[in-house]
Amino acid sequence: MVELPTAGQGAHIAARSDAEAVARWLVEYRASPRTLSAYRREAERLLLWLGEQGLGLAEVRREHLDAFESFLADPMPRHRWVGPPRPRQAADWKPFRGPLSPASRRQSLVILQGLFAWLVEAGWVAHNPFRLMRDKRRRLDNRQPGIERYLERPLWVWFWAWLNRPVEEGASPRVRYEWQRRRLIFGFAYLLAPRISEMSAARMGDFHRREGRWWWRVTGKGSKVARVPVPPDMAALLTEWRLFLGLAAMPQPDDATPLLRALDGRRSIGDNRLYRLIRETFREAAETLETEQGEGGRPAAMRLAAATPHWLRHTALTHQAQAGVELRYLAATARHSRLDTTSRYLHAEDEAWHRQQSRHGLSVSKPLDSQNGSS
Repeated sequence: MVELPTAGQGAHIAARSDAEAVARWLVEYRASPRTLSAYRREAERLLLWLGEQGLGLAEVRREHLDAFESFLADPMPRHRWVGPPRPRQAADWKPFRGPLSPASRRQSLVILQGLFAWLVEAGWVAHNPFRLMRDKRRRLDNRQPGIERYLERPLWVWFWAWLNRPVEEGASPRVRYEWQRRRLIFGFAYLLAPRISEMSAARMGDFHRREGRWWWRVTGKGSKVARVPVPPDMAALLTEWRLFLGLAAMPQPDDATPLLRALDGRRSIGDNRLYRLIRETFREAAETLETEQGEGGRPAAMRLAAATPHWLRHTALTHQAQAGVELRYLAATARHSRLDTTSRYLHAEDEAWHRQQSRHGLSVSKPLDSQNGSS
């Protein structure tokens, strides 16, 4: 990495190098471990590439962005940049697993645009080169016209029924515990549309009763506190889980014990463990589906195998929209600040468009020449 004598002159942060300036930026995301990890990865890739070019952050110009995007699409030389997963401290660690897809490249540029915007405000660099991109809107707008990463309702119905298959008679206490916990995790995710960090941070006392109605109190993105209505099915799952743990049916407001717990029944589950648990469950379900339904079930099984925890949030919001929940309430459940963000979960226009398009088909009438009597 190159330290530039001109970088950081008149800066508003305590940093002596580009790396330290970036570290100051990353501190802003310390409350979101997964976001912090993703942002650190993209910033590190940029700094390593700039070091190869003999450049510092203050020297990045518009033309460098195209070169860097091309590098993301094909990091060469491969032996230097690409390798299997390794601990960051390992001697054979590499920053890439392979070339980045268009969506991943766009996401990288979005993150780095935010980095440079912060560095400008911090006085570390004089300008943000991303602002000079003529097609910035197309390349840096990471929003998709619609949400596609969700489980369609028939697949979700199969998956939930699979989760609820009773454990075998004589199963061990651990198997029964994991069965109960898994139902709670996926029911919670589907009914309340939480982010994974919100799930792992949930406490029993976050579920409270007010005027005869149950609510979930959650601290979300940007440390914003909100409350979300708890539907009857979630209240039933919570009661069942608490009774299984040997607790009273419903929690008291001051109960700060974790909702989701490790195998000891006391400690909380961290984001990473919860992420792995959900992914492992999806893969196990995919294997079962393909085994039971054969080749016909393979497309659905592949979709299950590809699903991540965030798919559950998308599935929850999409199914609520399809069930007729009004946009304003859907936005409140999702805790979106903009309605156009929530509107990506509305697929009614797609369905109407498809019905309209179905009116247009191939004619089954006689060919024109036969109608005209020609041979």
